[in-house]
Amino acid sequence: MESKTILDYETVALNDEKDAIIIIDQTKLPYDLEMLTLKRQKEIWTAIYLLQVRGAPAIGVTAGFGLYLAAKEIETEDSEEFLKQLLKAKEYLATARPTAVNLFWALDRVFKAANDNKDKKTKEIVEAIYKEAVKIRDEDIWVCKQIGEFGLSLVKPGDGLLTHCNAGQLATVKYGTATAPMYLGHERGYNFHIFADETRPLLQGARLTAYELQEAGMDVTLICDNMSGMVMKNGWVNAVFVGCDRVAANGDTANKIGTSVVATIAKRYNVPFYVCAPTSTIDLATKSGSDIEIEERPSEEVTEMWYKERMAPSGVKVFNPAFDVTDNDLITGIITEYGIARAPYTESLKEIMEKK
Repeated sequence: MESKTILDYETVALNDEKDAIIIIDQTKLPYDLEMLTLKRQKEIWTAIYLLQVRGAPAIGVTAGFGLYLAAKEIETEDSEEFLKQLLKAKEYLATARPTAVNLFWALDRVFKAANDNKDKKTKEIVEAIYKEAVKIRDEDIWVCKQIGEFGLSLVKPGDGLLTHCNAGQLATVKYGTATAPMYLGHERGYNFHIFADETRPLLQGARLTAYELQEAGMDVTLICDNMSGMVMKNGWVNAVFVGCDRVAANGDTANKIGTSVVATIAKRYNVPFYVCAPTSTIDLATKSGSDIEIEERPSEEVTEMWYKERMAPSGVKVFNPAFDVTDNDLITGIITEYGIARAPYTESLKEIMEKK
């Protein structure tokens, strides 16, 4: 009997009968493939905050299911009181992480489904919430596949590709965003040579991307973050695909810390740099990257996590932003499920959203 791989499990799944969300605990990978059962709102909040579930799309799906479970717990037949308690649950889950716009997008979308049905019985409101949460999940699979198709049109068989952090299946429901062209290309015999940045300090590239691509049977090489310049200079990389947590109206993008460095190096060596961004991450209300709130994480992630012993002097100051902003002039194209946006992004992103 063949043992299951990471690809045999859904990153985020709803067990409606048991009033639970089932997730892969990504903090335990690649050592242990452990499934977590989340029932209470505090457990869901903590899973998002501690990166047990991570990646903008996966966070959005989790938040949608989380608000549905919160709705099932509300004990009132008064729709006004129901919405009041649901709003409280929504606001609580929204505090888990500040940068990924998918978190707020999913919560707003599920709450709107409730509000649009406020004149109905609470049981019917809960059913409307359920349908919207499941719709968000199902759409995620379609979105990633579309991004993969558009991304695949930009490369050719045998190309070398580089990615940073994890915008793979583990960050979504299936295919991933930045890895979607890789998965589709693998299915079609493209034989890509993929380089995965380790992505300090949480090592999402080493623990997650290298792991899932290897499990899928792809040719993947792990490199340290400071090696990307060398592999590009050597001509081993034909394109860079990265994910995204938020796209500003001017095309600036927020993604895992270090992404802007990769983009800068790619421009130096004339390597196309593509951001794979579901339209759910496009925030036209945010004018530029300077308006995006950047989450700062605990210093222990840099000085202690992943080490048997502390690897930095006790008391040393640590700067640990979770994300950085890649300026739009470094981006060759922003790949969405409705097409590829190119400069000037203030115009092309509007056109993409109009298509949506």
